[in-house]
Amino acid sequence: MTHRGFHPSLRLLHWLMAFLLLSMLFIGVGMVSTAGPLYAILLAVHRPIGLALLLLALLRLAIRLRTGAPEQDQSLPRRVRCAAGLSHIFLYALMFALPLLGWAMLSAGGYPVVIAKGYLLPSILTHDLAAFAWLRSAHGLLALLFFALILGHIGAALVHALIRRDNVMRSMGFARSSPRAAPAPDDGELRAEAGEGTAEAPIPEDDAGSGADPAAR
Repeated sequence: MTHRGFHPSLRLLHWLMAFLLLSMLFIGVGMVSTAGPLYAILLAVHRPIGLALLLLALLRLAIRLRTGAPEQDQSLPRRVRCAAGLSHIFLYALMFALPLLGWAMLSAGGYPVVIAKGYLLPSILTHDLAAFAWLRSAHGLLALLFFALILGHIGAALVHALIRRDNVMRSMGFARSSPRAAPAPDDGELRAEAGEGTAEAPIPEDDAGSGADPAAR
């Protein structure tokens, strides 16, 4: 199914997840740069947001498969369209991989996955410090890749909005797409219309043939 814009629920999920992902970026930077009491607070916020993003990604994918997406702009080069499609696949894959890796990492480290007070997620791996170290490295590297993709995604969106000025940004926004204006007529068409408007009226045959003044008859 293809249409001019994304389904309204997909647009809402897009911007909600964008806000949460940017929040996770700043939380992650804070967790890396501190080891004091603030770390525990940031970690306590990081876990439920990660689970929320996993659930929202599942919902978003289900709606995307059901409602479809707009067709790509065929005026773009084929390699650009392929790169856009692959970037979306990687973004979706990482939206699932990162929360699951974080869950597995905490399980392997023997840490309880606390979502809220009194609510714990079950462990999905047995306690294994070697697996914990590997998963922690993988989680960090994929997080850097994910945010690099997000920066590329934002850059491409700005190109569409500010340089190409097409409907790509409108397809994910809430404003209605404005119809394209009709092309302006060229100089030849304008001269032809002007010529038709100034054509002389035909002279009656009686007057043209006699050459006499009608008042003198």
